[in-house]
Amino acid sequence: MPPRRWIAHLDMDAFYASVELLRYPELKGQPVVIGGGRRHQPELQADGTRRFATLAGYAGRGVVTTATYPARDFGVHSGMGLMKAAALAPQAVLLPTDFERYRQLSRAFKAAVAEVAPVIEDRGIDEIYIDLTEVPGAQDPIGFDTTGGVRAVAQEIRNNVRRRTGLTCSVGVTPNKLLAKIASELDKPDGLTVLTEAEVPTRIWPLPVRRINGIGPKAGDKLAAMGIRTVGELAATDRAALVAAFGRSTGRWLHEVAHGRDDRPLETHSEPVSMSRETTFDRDLHAVRDRAELTAVFDELARRVATDLQKKGYAGRTVGIKLRFEDFRTVTRDHTLADAVADAAAIRQAAGLCLKRVDLTRRLRLLGVRVGSLVKV
Repeated sequence: MPPRRWIAHLDMDAFYASVELLRYPELKGQPVVIGGGRRHQPELQADGTRRFATLAGYAGRGVVTTATYPARDFGVHSGMGLMKAAALAPQAVLLPTDFERYRQLSRAFKAAVAEVAPVIEDRGIDEIYIDLTEVPGAQDPIGFDTTGGVRAVAQEIRNNVRRRTGLTCSVGVTPNKLLAKIASELDKPDGLTVLTEAEVPTRIWPLPVRRINGIGPKAGDKLAAMGIRTVGELAATDRAALVAAFGRSTGRWLHEVAHGRDDRPLETHSEPVSMSRETTFDRDLHAVRDRAELTAVFDELARRVATDLQKKGYAGRTVGIKLRFEDFRTVTRDHTLADAVADAAAIRQAAGLCLKRVDLTRRLRLLGVRVGSLVKV
């Protein structure tokens, strides 16, 4: 008989914010928002304490990258404008982002996981899927608990992550990726949830349909119009009705996922399509009046993309730019080179050629640089 399939989804708890709390432990338990610029760097006082910026009086176009759970209790969440966050939680501490540090700890937690369970699908800086099926001990019952072995393996992974990084994570362990993603969110933060197929009716069906990864706002609204708001109601809906409303492919998929069925394998290796860097300005910048500032940002973006390419061993033939204007209109331009490049000067030169093909009479609120058509070097 084949071994019982066990897939885990590991999600780091408020990752960026938790990394900052390692650096500033005095902020533990306080509402903290990550997303500020360099001017929001904490200031060291004469007595050795730090003075932190807060959201009170914030003016600008910054966006919340993440927030601690106490800040989330005020309604602050990722992707929210900092000015709106300031209205909800003016007392919250505002810290600048430090993506280099986040990437370091991302690599560290993934290495900690790989020491226990090496079959990993990387889903981003703060989450991964893990195949626990063949990990020693995962199939062993503990007493009358048939899930005891895999629970112990998952706990060992969590302990190893905490030892190596000082950070907590939440893990969901189930027979497939679909359920694992949902399960990892059930007992956040610092939670471990093991779910079997038999528990789908009691643990999954009461949840809103939007908790299923892949059901977005439009599909959620359409289901609500059909009187379907929970996963259980979706599971009870005739498949033919779903196919009639959503089409053959999506209708069948909705029926399957509502019953917790998902046979997707882990994708343990994937090549990146492109690498990019972009920044949103605190104020709109004009191509002529703010030329020096824009040039400095442009140079820095090219340098950061080059660094990313070199760290991961890639070069690219297509260099592109992304511009968002004061009226929120977004344009992109690409330039294809004869040879793949990975150095900042070549990327900056090609990006400059793209820029010459854009009408810059309006002010800019966002600038980005991208390198695509990647090849391994």
